[in-house]
Amino acid sequence: MTFNDIFKSSFLENVTSVSIVDVVLSMVLAFAIGLFIFLVYKKTYQGIMYSPSFGVTLVALTMITTLVILAVTSNVVLSLGMVGALSIVRFRAAIKEPLDIAFLFWSIAVGIVLAAGMIPLAVFGSAVIGVILLVFVNKKSHLRPYIIVVNCAGHEVEEKVCGLLKSKVGKSVIKSKSAQKGNLELNIEVRLKDDNTDFVEELADMDGVSSAVLVSYNGEYMG
Repeated sequence: MTFNDIFKSSFLENVTSVSIVDVVLSMVLAFAIGLFIFLVYKKTYQGIMYSPSFGVTLVALTMITTLVILAVTSNVVLSLGMVGALSIVRFRAAIKEPLDIAFLFWSIAVGIVLAAGMIPLAVFGSAVIGVILLVFVNKKSHLRPYIIVVNCAGHEVEEKVCGLLKSKVGKSVIKSKSAQKGNLELNIEVRLKDDNTDFVEELADMDGVSSAVLVSYNGEYMG
């Protein structure tokens, strides 16, 4: 094998299949948009415990997807091999928050679009998605459902509790009721009129009420 044969190698030809300018521009934009996705995720997170590592994963996933798609679009044979290699990969990490799936797909989609050269689509699309998430996820706190847990002495006190809640909140619905001798435990879903929660103290001061606890509720957890 001569030096000419070496330089004619298909492996060496692949070195120049993607220009350095394209790689640098794509990776810089992927990092910038990935960082934007991370900031939106941090701003809109409503789970029990925030995980910084997942936010960093979103940035890395955007850049890695861009890198992979750049390689795939430059070589048809490589694209077939990449599909086969990725088909055997299994991810078993549990996604606890449904909204996290949207952020994962967002990162992957941005990486694909950037590597395809559709920079305006990636930038404008990410801006629109980010604004929509910020508006709809970070809605006013008093519009969110709450659960109030009240321990009271009997049916008469229960009626007084429900009457007070109807006058103080926008909506109240009894979700569950547990009865023991001399004690009732009520779990009531309420929608606040505003951010004022002073009615909890009023409930606790009522005769026949031993305790009143207000907790936020999103359908999956209370905290």
